[in-house]
Amino acid sequence: MVQVTRKDEREANENIIRRFNRKVLQSGVLAEAKTAMRFAKPISKPERRKKAIIRKARKAEKFDKTRLGL
Repeated sequence: MVQVTRKDEREANENIIRRFNRKVLQSGVLAEAKTAMRFAKPISKPERRKKAIIRKARKAEKFDKTRLGL
């Protein structure tokens, strides 16, 4: 949903921004976008374990490289 805010004659830019922000908050577009960003599909335990093992290995590899100065 697109929010349109038009400038009236002799209206300050701050007022336009304030009106636009109020419209966006009231419409709920921002809240929907934030919840969509945080949503993660549920995964099984074995998949989570595999990903954790991979993360741990990558972190150890990175630590080893920094310790060697690479």
